[in-house]
Amino acid sequence: MHLGLGLVFFIAVLFIGRSAYVQIFQGEHYKMLSSQNREYLELLVPTRGSVMDKQGVLLAWNEPAFVLTMTLDDLPTGEDRDVLFARVANLIGAQPTDLDLLISQYASRPFDPIPVKDDIAYESAIRLAIEVSDLPGFSLTTRTKRVYSSSTSSLSHVLGYTGLLSVSDIESGQAQGYRLIDSIGKSGIEREYEGVMRGIPGRLVFEVDALGNKLSILSKEEPELGSNLTLAIHAEFQAFIQQELEAVFHQSGATRGSVVALDPRTGAVHALVSLPTYDANEFIDGISSERYTALLEDEDQPLFFRAISGEFPSGSTFKPVVAYGALAEGIVEEHTSFVSTGGLRIGQWFFPDWKAGGHGVTDVRKALSESVNTYFYIIGGGFDTVTGLGVERIADYAKRFGFGATTGIDLPNEADGFLPSKEWKQDVKGERWYVGDTYHLAIGQG
Repeated sequence: MHLGLGLVFFIAVLFIGRSAYVQIFQGEHYKMLSSQNREYLELLVPTRGSVMDKQGVLLAWNEPAFVLTMTLDDLPTGEDRDVLFARVANLIGAQPTDLDLLISQYASRPFDPIPVKDDIAYESAIRLAIEVSDLPGFSLTTRTKRVYSSSTSSLSHVLGYTGLLSVSDIESGQAQGYRLIDSIGKSGIEREYEGVMRGIPGRLVFEVDALGNKLSILSKEEPELGSNLTLAIHAEFQAFIQQELEAVFHQSGATRGSVVALDPRTGAVHALVSLPTYDANEFIDGISSERYTALLEDEDQPLFFRAISGEFPSGSTFKPVVAYGALAEGIVEEHTSFVSTGGLRIGQWFFPDWKAGGHGVTDVRKALSESVNTYFYIIGGGFDTVTGLGVERIADYAKRFGFGATTGIDLPNEADGFLPSKEWKQDVKGERWYVGDTYHLAIGQG
């Protein structure tokens, strides 16, 4: 009897001691947790701005979409989770392992709704809305998806596309202020102007009970709408140039090319065509791995934006740079002439004109108007008694005209071009620089 009373007394002392410890020593800690648990922050996503061409033609806009989400912290465990995942997978046409993969990918975001299936068709969304109340951890919600004009496919490179946040977006810190079901600009204008078109999210703070039920609104900050963009691109002109380039492909058998059309007075870009291209709308719902692999492995590289990221010999458009340098350096004057007989021979090497038999007596005006190679060979690399500009001075004048540097166009991944040099050839090819190299550079083929 005394032993039983002693045990009860001992347990009572332990209980009282624990209560005192919690109240006295950890009271502030639990008070803080209690305060945190009473508030729930919800981001209010702003409407993304639209994109229009210079005539006001709509090129990119928003439409509502249904998305099924999963919150890791609300999921059951063990066999209950396995049964749940099998049921959900059957409803959305997926595999339970797909849901397991999401858990491992987003383990660091246990309280955030993770997108499981995006852009669900209306009829399917109705069925899911009925089922989802019996699927712990899953919710059906809405978001806006991007839609792109399909009238001119080559605009896809310019506009780019948006997509759901990826794991890399989260790891790189770009996902701050985004929900996991939000989209972010992945390429093109959508990526370049993400901060402008997205707007600024609002904040809605709820008071919630211990079960997470919303009790009242504590504070609300309205989101700031994203800004619309008006491009210098003329969509109808873009379509015309695309058709013309495709016609050239048909006639010549070529499969790749690009066209840039500028207003020389302002520098405004009115057309930016790169072929082959792709359909940006394929990326809206998340492109399949099979389709994406096909695009990547296509030898004509439809995802490659040649007009911005490609580096190609400038060709005869480089000749005015060489002409300017030769005039500025006094190598030739306005009426200095050379005879074009069809090309120049240096030892065993022959450097041809494009015209058989040559162009005859040629001054700088004729050289530019008829694109006479011989003239630019001479003023660029020198011949007989004429000392040409040489590779260093050609490169110097080229840099003054912006060659070898980016233009600063407001699109991502612009290549900066390339200007060869004696040092580059020695370092990369292990060869010295010859006068023939300068000849090629002088006609834009360096």
